[in-house]
Amino acid sequence: MTSAHLGPTPTVRDLLTHPRGGPTVLRIVLGTHLRRLREGCGISREAAGDAIRGSHAKISRLELGRVAAKERDIADLLTLYGVTDEEQRGQFLALARQASTPGWWQKYGDVLPSWFETMIGLEEAASLIRTYEVQFVPGLLQTADYARACIRLGNPRATDRQVDRRVELRLERQKLLMRDGAPRLWAVVDEAALTRPMGGPEAMRQQIRHLREMAERPNITLQIAPFRLGGLAAAGGPVTILRFLEPDLPDIVYLEQLNSALYLDKREDVEDYLAVMDSLCATAEPHGRTPATLEQVLAEHERAADEA
Repeated sequence: MTSAHLGPTPTVRDLLTHPRGGPTVLRIVLGTHLRRLREGCGISREAAGDAIRGSHAKISRLELGRVAAKERDIADLLTLYGVTDEEQRGQFLALARQASTPGWWQKYGDVLPSWFETMIGLEEAASLIRTYEVQFVPGLLQTADYARACIRLGNPRATDRQVDRRVELRLERQKLLMRDGAPRLWAVVDEAALTRPMGGPEAMRQQIRHLREMAERPNITLQIAPFRLGGLAAAGGPVTILRFLEPDLPDIVYLEQLNSALYLDKREDVEDYLAVMDSLCATAEPHGRTPATLEQVLAEHERAADEA
């Protein structure tokens, strides 16, 4: 196959000019292009692995964007796939260099689990983040005191320093909602998350006020699922769905557990969760009623504090 036959070159050039999402997304897109080249040539993962002195598992990780790529390996693969045009090869190699650049979150490596690092990179690239939470306020909308209480609950053996670092990381993540070209956040929060006293009465009052302010931002849609609605569509727990402007990135479902996470991108899996999310949004109170609902929840918290 000659390089003139390749379709993804404009996308590679666009990414070099307007990278969005940092190294995580660049690795995924680079891997997608490499997989297309390999499959277009009819070359197996085993043969590709041999060409870079590795295994088929290494090629799989590379094509999934789970590891950074050495320029030498990319150059060898491009040669194997018949990419001889110097400009085109240079674009791929430049993309590989950018994809190997550490993201801002790397400075939190002392408290950042590897399974969550991918999520931060995906958030940075997302154009739409849809999330449903049952027990807690979504991390992107948490105040510092509320976040500290949640982090202590999930990390009971963490030191004060580690907790502070995790809180700092969470607040740093939230800055993406305030920047130019910010993603749209569409969150559905169960009323249980708003009534559970995380961090004490004052922390909860601050959290509710913060939600009220954030819900006024044009890029944030916040729906509350009150108790009186009864049963909701079964999401099986908290779920986040990320959508991207980059055409080579499919929608991704993120399912977080205590010490791990699942990332689903198969079309049938994503469509199942999209159907559940659509049902949740249709069942919960509309965004327009959120301010009144939050005022009511805040009044209940203040009344409970007065009675204590």
